[in-house]
Amino acid sequence: MKRTERPRETVSTQGRRWAAGTLLSILLLSAVSAVYVTKTRTADVMARKRELPVYSVERDDGRIAISFDAAWGGEKTLKILDILDENGIKATFFLVDIWTQRFPELVKEIAARGHEIGNHSTTHPEMSKLNREKIAQELETMSANVESLIGQRPTLFRPPYGDYNNDVVLTARQNGYEVIQWSVDSLDWKNKGVQPLIDRATKNVKSGDIVLFHNDSQYIVEALPAVLESYRKQGLTVGPVSQVLLTGQITIDPQGRQRPAATTVPEV
Repeated sequence: MKRTERPRETVSTQGRRWAAGTLLSILLLSAVSAVYVTKTRTADVMARKRELPVYSVERDDGRIAISFDAAWGGEKTLKILDILDENGIKATFFLVDIWTQRFPELVKEIAARGHEIGNHSTTHPEMSKLNREKIAQELETMSANVESLIGQRPTLFRPPYGDYNNDVVLTARQNGYEVIQWSVDSLDWKNKGVQPLIDRATKNVKSGDIVLFHNDSQYIVEALPAVLESYRKQGLTVGPVSQVLLTGQITIDPQGRQRPAATTVPEV
């Protein structure tokens, strides 16, 4: 019986097999690379997680905070303090150190009347443009000077212009401060009049909000009594920022709202 010989592969057949094998290898390498790139990007995103200050607080008890930033003038401050006293309300004053050095007696008066003093930096810079060492210096100089005046250091920090990045938030927290923004902006610095200020500061205010004013805005003295009366009529309890913040295990959601750590954040 004749043996049947296996047909020899032609050059073109061998080439096709080689090409197919090469293509398969390329596809496998591409798949592996895609997985690696995906994991790397995910790790990078996690590493670059944005650190947020507190803009508002999850509360259902009607408590809100009012705050005054003080960086320049001081002539209206005593009148603001008188209005707050007349209404039995305490507030937080975020002070810049150049202001505290210019008005040391006002710093003492704010504290003596039971209001909270927060850190608003030393020189009122754009904090996100500073390195961590400079950020820490801006915090420390102001707090040390306030401590020398009233015997107590601030524990809250509000970045000038509301300007921050991860370095600002992390450096502040590492140095013992909670970083505070605001959820209701009175825009009093625009000096548009008494009623626009009242409207901005009182409409759509809800439990856990932090309201921003400035101690030297043009219409703050005229508008503040009506603002406080509106809060009262709305059933809101007004106090300093530290009395609105939560204690214990907390988290800050993507909107900057401080919540109990166990709270489930609804998907947006």
